[in-house]
Amino acid sequence: MARINPEFTDELKKYGAFDPNACYNCGNCTAVCTLSDEENSFPRKMVRYSVLGLESEIETSLDPWLCYYCGECSMTCPREADPGELMMSLRRWLIAKYDWTGLSGLLYKSLTASVAAFVLLAAIVVWFGAYEHFNLANMMHYGHIFEFAAISLVLLVILLPNIIHMWWLTVMKPKVKAPLSAYFKAIGELIVHMFTQKRTLGCDDNQFRWFEHFILVLGYLSLLFTTVVLGWFETQSMFIIVLGYVESAVIFVVTFDFVRRRIQKDKEISKHSQPSDWFFVIWLFLMGLTAFVVRLFIDIDILDANVWMYQVQLIILVQWALIIVPFGKWTHFLYRSFAMYFHRIIELSAEN
Repeated sequence: MARINPEFTDELKKYGAFDPNACYNCGNCTAVCTLSDEENSFPRKMVRYSVLGLESEIETSLDPWLCYYCGECSMTCPREADPGELMMSLRRWLIAKYDWTGLSGLLYKSLTASVAAFVLLAAIVVWFGAYEHFNLANMMHYGHIFEFAAISLVLLVILLPNIIHMWWLTVMKPKVKAPLSAYFKAIGELIVHMFTQKRTLGCDDNQFRWFEHFILVLGYLSLLFTTVVLGWFETQSMFIIVLGYVESAVIFVVTFDFVRRRIQKDKEISKHSQPSDWFFVIWLFLMGLTAFVVRLFIDIDILDANVWMYQVQLIILVQWALIIVPFGKWTHFLYRSFAMYFHRIIELSAEN
């Protein structure tokens, strides 16, 4: 028997939900949602689960991840229950459930804790610079080592265990009997969604949003590769230098548009930004901008006289790698891709 948590909606509001109790089950949201069919009632099922406090049912569901927040459900809701924002809040709540450290939930629910974490890491980086007497060569050397270490440790120590926990909750706990072959057959779904987030195209009038996300993913991953593997800040290769400039400029331009839309609130998805949403777009914007400026300072030979610029870039990098990537909105990209993978595994198991 499913356990009911009568305080679940109060807990969910801390993750950004407005008022799911305003829903009177009219079905408008399901009627306009492109994900709804005879077997799935999007997003009404999740709304009812939330109102009833069926926490365990939500915990084992992939439905919140299948939603790409087109916004039509919220625009057509006569009670302004905002089902699209509810689904967004459920995704934040699920991230907190998957995360074995408990830090995701803390940072999502507490702006004070988030700001304190950013300030603490900034202070540590400044202390590091002072410890190295602001020697640029040493700072860049250890900064490059940090990039490799952060990618490895965050992936292996935090994200991989969380993905395994997600798999346990959504596939193993519901006792899905998926043959090993299903895991191999579904790999394509994981790869496609990881790089294209193609389901966004299922939303009406959303092609430009999909294109921006697609370009941003390519720009971010390629800049990461160019900086960490190809050594963009150290190289003398004109091809790599120009490539890095283009990649950082792409991130700068796309995230600038994201920030603009969140300020103007010209789309349903941008109307209810939470602190984690702002941190994601602002820090990604700063990542592209500071990387661009650091390389520019190197090329015009003024970085040695302006070590502070690399210090700022390192602060942004450390905060991004240790807060936003493992515990912030960046994880939506990862969990959503694996949700599509697990969903496909479940479909294949049902066909057998």
